[in-house]
Amino acid sequence: MVTRLHHSVALTTLETPDIAHDFGLLSLAPGQIAGLSGLPGSGLTRIGLSLLAPYASRGTLVYLDVRGWASPAAAWELGIEPDQFVVVRSSDVVSWGRIVATLLDGVPSVYAEVPRGMPDRALYKLAAKARAQRTALVLRPITGQLPSGVAHLNLVAREVVWEGTEAGHGSLKHRRTILAVSGRATRGMERTIEIEDNGTNDLRVVSDMGAQTTGEVVG
Repeated sequence: MVTRLHHSVALTTLETPDIAHDFGLLSLAPGQIAGLSGLPGSGLTRIGLSLLAPYASRGTLVYLDVRGWASPAAAWELGIEPDQFVVVRSSDVVSWGRIVATLLDGVPSVYAEVPRGMPDRALYKLAAKARAQRTALVLRPITGQLPSGVAHLNLVAREVVWEGTEAGHGSLKHRRTILAVSGRATRGMERTIEIEDNGTNDLRVVSDMGAQTTGEVVG
């Protein structure tokens, strides 16, 4: 089944006085969890921060950086104010779960890279805590994907195309990322969407969306 969208949807222009309202497919209500995985360089960091950007107006958005690569500029480019964004760095598997649990108690939104070797049981426990605390949580495994049932929304980057360069030279104009979307958010359907990123505050879902029925809802 193929659904065609006749307009673009800006991921970072969710204007509502009550964040508890339904944000649609590419968004997170309080207590929901998104899992990001796939090709490096595909813009997943910007997509994940876009999902959490609406919460920055209510309090601090914390990024737990495992790889040591996170830059506050990635949040600033999306319109998140400097005093609303904090980077915490830790790659220690033993303390990682404790750090995330502490953050879930204190802030409305958390973006956390997941280190290698994190036990599934720890991720299930943190997912339950995020739901109980009504904290929006984005989890980005360094390798692989999240175990089934952790995420409300799973986004897997399948393909990325940079436009604006030819024959090895030119200026990069924008990036198009092909994502497989699944989980409870899609009601048992795996969808394929394309997101356009031209470096501005808005990431846009562009025209075509494909969907196919799967045997069960996972993630």
